[in-house]
Amino acid sequence: MKEMIRRFVEEFGVAGHEEPIRKVIADEIAGCTDDMYTDTLGNLIATRGPEDADATLMFSAHMDEIGLIVTHIDEDGFLRFSNIGGIQPHRMLDERVVFASGRIGTVGSERVDKIQNLKMEKLFIDIGCTSRDEARRYVEVGDAASFHRPLVDMEDRLLSKAMDDRIGCAVLAQTLKELDNPRNRIAAVFSVQEEVGLRGARTAAYQVRPDLGIALDVTGSGDTPKARRLDVSLGGGAAIKIMDRSLIAHPGVKQLLLDLAEGNDIKHQREVLEFGGTDAGAIHLSRSGIPSGCISIPTRYLHGPSEMVDYGDVRACVDLSRALCNADLSGISR
Repeated sequence: MKEMIRRFVEEFGVAGHEEPIRKVIADEIAGCTDDMYTDTLGNLIATRGPEDADATLMFSAHMDEIGLIVTHIDEDGFLRFSNIGGIQPHRMLDERVVFASGRIGTVGSERVDKIQNLKMEKLFIDIGCTSRDEARRYVEVGDAASFHRPLVDMEDRLLSKAMDDRIGCAVLAQTLKELDNPRNRIAAVFSVQEEVGLRGARTAAYQVRPDLGIALDVTGSGDTPKARRLDVSLGGGAAIKIMDRSLIAHPGVKQLLLDLAEGNDIKHQREVLEFGGTDAGAIHLSRSGIPSGCISIPTRYLHGPSEMVDYGDVRACVDLSRALCNADLSGISR
C-alpha cells in the first residue's frame, strides 16, 4: 500500500487541475470495480457491489490539493501568484513548487522587516528565468503549481505534500481492492475541488443518491508540543468524526462507526474538530438530506508542504471502511 500512497501524493493535482491524479487513481483501481466513469465536473466515480442491494453507500475522498496560481509575470521573469485553497504565506517561503508542465521554481519574498508583515502580495515564484518572454516559454498566467516534495517513508510514519487528501484516496482505493462481494452497493467518489468549497462532492452526491455518505479525509492532531488542544493523536487509530465546521455527524452513522470499530477490534478515537470541514458537509445537504459521517486520518502540519500520518492509522481506516461496506445499514434512516 505504501507504494500506492507514494504514487498518489507525489502526483500533480491542484484544485481545478485534477486530471493527472485522476488518471493515476483510475489506473490503480481498474479491475476492482464494476463500473467507473468521470462526471461533468471531473469527479471519478467507481461502483462496486450488487445493484439490487438494500442500501447504497457513498464514500468521498478528494483528489485535489492546495496550490498556487500565476496572476502576473513581470519583465524580469518573476511570477506573482494567488492561492488555491488555504495556505499561509509563511509556510510557502523558500519552498519549491512545480507546475503541471514539470517546471520547478522556488517561492521568494520581497524584503519585510517583521514576519507578521509577510503577506501574499510580497511573495513571488522564481523559475530561473531572466525575462517575461523566457518565463512564458514554461509558464503562463493562470497556470497552477503545487508544492514539490516527495514522500518520505519513516516506517511507522509517512511524510509528504498532499496527504490532504491523497491519503484518503489511498484508503478508498485499498478498500475497493480488499472488498469481496460487499453487502451494500458502493459508490467510491474521488472528488474534485474540495479545497475551494466541497464542490465535487456536492454534485456527486446529487447524482449518486446514496442512502449513507462517508467522507474519507484528514483531520488535525493535538499531539505536538504546546499544540492546540485536540483529542486526536497520530497512532491513536481511525478518527470517527463527531463534528466539524461543515457537519454534525448523523447520530446513527456516528454510532454505527463506533460499534463497528469496537466490534472488529479496530483502533479508533473520537474527533471533534473546531475548524475546517470535509466532503461530508456537502453530502449531507444533498437533495432532501443524506445521513453522513466521516472517517478521518489524523495528520500533523496540515496545509503545509510536509504533512505527516501514521501508517497504522491508515490501515485502521481501511479496516473500518471495509467493515462499513458489509454492515447492516437498515437502522440508518433519513
